Amino acid sequence: MGAAKVVWGRFLGQIEAVLPRKLVPFWKAPAGPQTIFFWAPAFKWGLVFAGIADLARPADRLSPSQSTALAATGLIWARYSLVIIPKNWLLFSVNIGLGITGINQLCRIAYYRYTLEKSKESSEIQASVEHKAN
Repeated sequence: MGAAKVVWGRFLGQIEAVLPRKLVPFWKAPAGPQTIFFWAPAFKWGLVFAGIADLARPADRLSPSQSTALAATGLIWARYSLVIIPKNWLLFSVNIGLGITGINQLCRIAYYRYTLEKSKESSEIQASVEHKAN
């Protein structure tokens, strides 16, 4: 384990040596690319992109429980990302994106179910009118 730490330290030192001076503060930031505080939110954007890709799916194929979980998780962790030290704005932005994506999918599901109900009601009324006319 000690050798891996030494190699990793040297690798980070080599990267820092070639960085432009303007990027060094970002590189050394408490939530910068040398920490999990940077990489976890960076990879979490994959969930947001998957939610955006689901916009192409028909609303009847969306999962309300999954969309609720994504929206709730996004909103809860967005709050948390501003309470922890260091404040993690990348984590905040990805969680807001996740919350918005989840809420959008929930709205699509609700609208689909509402219009489905309305179309069933109107078809029942139409069938009733046709039955009475005959």
